[in-house]
Amino acid sequence: MTIGEIIRAIESMVPAQYQESWDNTGLQVGSPLSECTGVLICVDVTDAVINEAVSLGANLIVSHHPLIFKGLKRLTGATRVEAVVINAIGAGISIYSCHTSVDSVSGGVSWRMAGMLGVTPMSVLSPMEPRWAKVAVMVPTAHADEVRMAMFEAGAGEAGSYDCCSYNVEGMGTFRALAGANPYVGAQDELHHEPEVKIESIVPRWLVGRVTAAIREVHPYECPAIDVINLANEDSSLGLGVVGNLETPLTAGEFMSRVAGTFDSPAIRHSVVKDEDAKIRRVAMCGGSGGEFIRDAIKAHAQVYLSSDIRYHDFVDYGDEILLVDIGHFESEQCTKDIFYEIITQKFANFAVYKSTVEHNPMHYFTEHKA
Repeated sequence: MTIGEIIRAIESMVPAQYQESWDNTGLQVGSPLSECTGVLICVDVTDAVINEAVSLGANLIVSHHPLIFKGLKRLTGATRVEAVVINAIGAGISIYSCHTSVDSVSGGVSWRMAGMLGVTPMSVLSPMEPRWAKVAVMVPTAHADEVRMAMFEAGAGEAGSYDCCSYNVEGMGTFRALAGANPYVGAQDELHHEPEVKIESIVPRWLVGRVTAAIREVHPYECPAIDVINLANEDSSLGLGVVGNLETPLTAGEFMSRVAGTFDSPAIRHSVVKDEDAKIRRVAMCGGSGGEFIRDAIKAHAQVYLSSDIRYHDFVDYGDEILLVDIGHFESEQCTKDIFYEIITQKFANFAVYKSTVEHNPMHYFTEHKA
C-alpha cells in the first residue's frame, strides 16, 4: 500500500479540483510513492499529532486544515508551521490535507452536519461555479463502443449517482484524403462517405485532456473530429453549505440545545430570538467560516443559519432577518475525521486507520461561577 493509493482513494470521492482557488488541498509533505504503514486523521496538524502518529506506527497524516497555506521560503523552525514540517520530515511522516474540496462535495462537511441534526432533504446553499465541459467526437460506427468506453474509463460520463452517460447520434461523415495521408478507409483524392456516430459526454474540465487523449489512443482516424465545449450549467450537488428542513420542528431553544449536544459545543453565540415559542423548520448551515453565505440562507427562506466565525457586524446587519447560530470553527468541522475514516476504511477494510485522540479544540471558553 502506497501513500499515493490512499490519496487516490480519497480523491476518488473528494476531487482536489473542487477546492477554492485560495486553498492548498493536497499532499504537503512526503512522497506518494512511499509505502504507507498507517493513517492518522485530524483536523489540524500539530507536533502532538505527529508524535501520536509515530506512536501508532502510522506514517501518513490526513488533515482537514492544510498545514501549509502559503509558500515557505525557508525551513528554520522560526514559525510553528516550519517547526511542524521539520518534525514531520524528521519522523518520516507524510501529510495530506483535504480542505475546501470536502466542504464542496455532496456528502461533505455541511451535508454531514445536516445529517447529524436531522435536516432533510438537503440542497446546496451556494452552488459551485460551473466546472464542466462537453466532449463530442465523430467515430466510425464499428468503433463507437471502443471509443465510448475509453472516454468513460478516462472520467467522462459521470453525473450524480450515474456513470457511463452519453448521447449518441448517427450520421454520415465525409472526407477526402490528400497526398501524404494514410486514411483508415477510403482512397486518396476520392471523396469518401462513412457512417459515423457522434458521441457526446460530460467531463470535468480538468479531465478534458485525459479524455481527449484516450479518444485519440483508440480512434481509427488520423485526425479525429473532437469538439470541447465549456458548459455554464451549475451542478446542484456541488458547492458550499446546505439548506433543508428539520424532520421535527423545534423552538429556538430546543434547536440550540440539540446543536450544543450534537457538536459538543460548550458555548453558542446567537442573534436575538424574537419568539421563543415559534417553531423552526427550515435550516441552512455551512461548516467552518461561513459568514459570507448568510444572504444565501435568507434567500433560501431559512429560519436559522448555523455556521462559525460569524462577524459582529453580521449579527448587526442580519440578526433581525434570520436567527444566526455560531458554534465555533472546530466544533463544526470535527466531523471531517469521520468522513475521511469512512472513505479510507471502505476502500481498504483491513488497513490501520486512526482518528486522533490527542487533538482538542484550540479555543477554550471561560464561564464565571458565582457562589
